[in-house]
Amino acid sequence: MTANPPINVHDAKTQFSKLLAQVEQGQEVVIARAGQPIAKLVPYVAPKRKIAPPGSLKDMGFWMSDDFNDPIDDLFDCLKD
Repeated sequence: MTANPPINVHDAKTQFSKLLAQVEQGQEVVIARAGQPIAKLVPYVAPKRKIAPPGSLKDMGFWMSDDFNDPIDDLFDCLKD
């Protein structure tokens, strides 16, 4: 993969579709403001691990107390003078 020179913000805005096509080809595009790199467009890589659906830990030994969301008004009483 050859490194592309940084492209300035204005040119990136006007050539965004072209830049996305380059990224789809596997290239990385560096965007710069006043010659200083500020961002990089890179190809998207899907996460390897899927997000577990709600309830997937059921029957795996995890539990939550029935009162887990009860008010805890006295939690900081120990800090009072």
